[in-house]
Amino acid sequence: MSEITQTKDNFWLYVGCTVATLLIVIAVVKQSENEKFAPIKQQLEEETAQMNIRVLN
Repeated sequence: MSEITQTKDNFWLYVGCTVATLLIVIAVVKQSENEKFAPIKQQLEEETAQMNIRVLN
């Protein structure tokens, strides 16, 4: 009789690595979007601050 060696199934390891990779990619893309739109957000905040000036008599 021949012996059959069983190899460990790495399915969940592959799934975990894929999910972790996708989460990292999403985080990097989100961070780059925040950096790209930061000057626009700052400009909008400045405009809002200028519009909120109250005139006192």
